[in-house]
Amino acid sequence: MKVRSSLKSLKNRHRDCRVVRRKGRIYVINKTQRRYKARQG
Repeated sequence: MKVRSSLKSLKNRHRDCRVVRRKGRIYVINKTQRRYKARQG
């Protein structure tokens, strides 16, 4: 999982990417392509 300063560009890598907030952190997750993961904060 990558820790990134900007997640807006990562959302465009795949059409199933979702931006999710958990415990004050922002994550990019993808159910179909598991390798697309990132965290911010």
